[in-house]
Amino acid sequence: MNITKKDIDSLNAVLTVEISKDDYAEKVDSVLKNYRKNANIPGFRKGQIPMGMVKKQFGRAVLVEEVNKLLQDNLHKYLTEEKLDILGNPLPKNEADINWDSEDFAFEFELGLTPDFKVDLSKKATTHYKIVADKEMIENQVKTIRKQYGKLISKKEVSKGDEITGTFTSEEKDINKKATLSTDDIKGKKQLDALLGAKVGDEISLKTKGLFKDDHDNQKHLGVSHDDAHGLDIEVTFKVEEINTREMAELNQELFDKLFGEGNVTSEKELKEKIKEDAERQFAQQGDQKLLNDVVETLIENTKFDLPDDFLKRWIRSTGEGKMTEAEAKEEYERSEKGLRYQLIEGKLREENESLQITFEELKDYAGTMIKGQMAQFGQMNSTDEEVEGIVARIMSNEEEVKRLSEQLNTNKLLQFFKENAKLKEKEVTYDQFVKEAYA
Repeated sequence: MNITKKDIDSLNAVLTVEISKDDYAEKVDSVLKNYRKNANIPGFRKGQIPMGMVKKQFGRAVLVEEVNKLLQDNLHKYLTEEKLDILGNPLPKNEADINWDSEDFAFEFELGLTPDFKVDLSKKATTHYKIVADKEMIENQVKTIRKQYGKLISKKEVSKGDEITGTFTSEEKDINKKATLSTDDIKGKKQLDALLGAKVGDEISLKTKGLFKDDHDNQKHLGVSHDDAHGLDIEVTFKVEEINTREMAELNQELFDKLFGEGNVTSEKELKEKIKEDAERQFAQQGDQKLLNDVVETLIENTKFDLPDDFLKRWIRSTGEGKMTEAEAKEEYERSEKGLRYQLIEGKLREENESLQITFEELKDYAGTMIKGQMAQFGQMNSTDEEVEGIVARIMSNEEEVKRLSEQLNTNKLLQFFKENAKLKEKEVTYDQFVKEAYA
């Protein structure tokens, strides 16, 4: 057997696999002898069938099967030993032209080669948002906590800031939904004026256009679909069934202990510091995710290299479900090209940076940390190493769990690598500013 590679250009090559009779004859003869021993053919005793008849009946099929096995095994071995970086899989080029009546065969395969390129993380700066909880946000959160833990006091008439329970109805949209809302949720002045002064038992007609500050509240309070909620413009009837005002909870030690455990917070100042700390911890995760997405986009945009486009389109067409047209394969390639480029970039980074490699021990340690965190959330603060190791062992024996944890650890390592090596510019913003700038 002889395998040769001919480069067409830097991204395309043709591999030729030459198989002679000496490579397959012994194996084909062995299979046919086994067929002769076991085949049942009318008119002949088992094991007494003439070899000529066996070859005539089974010879071609056995030859094709054994040559293909030999071909695939040696093709894989060659690609591995030569360490060829290819995209997709080798595509047969001349399989329709193979003459199976011949004794020697030459199979040709097209290869799409991985491009050679460098990744430069310093080309363009990426903004790393540091999101802070401003005074207004903290004060609003304090207000929310005081309302949540306060007392409900029944009222006879609706005033600003009250909570109203009632039923929305509309024949047009088949609405019949009980809801509790605050007058603070109401955006439209006319709708708010109609509610203020209402008493239990009153039925009020309300326009839904501009009724709530957020259109998603149409879905929540009226029970319409997500699509209908946006821009809903109908008239509904709201029957008032209950009116309450909420007496704010006192900011005292009883409330602090209820929120954060006994003695962990002892003053309003500490409460606000804790709210700020917890909020900014969550904000940091959002800022990190935005950073990761933006660095990836920057790398794709600024890491220039060509791909074997025509080969990849043919490969997609050959591997697609059903019969894919050229136009469909082209569309699929255009959809997946960006993802492929990033896979190659990330692969290059992992290949060149040992810190991005994941060892089995690292994965076990990461799983252990995750387990301890989850146990702590459920109040199990004093779990033993033996308990944790037992759970980790069960997780590591589950292929899906290992895959999930590996992806999480991979992402964490990439994020840390980008923080340490990418060109970043830090920008401090409030959460509202972050949403406006990052997702406008």
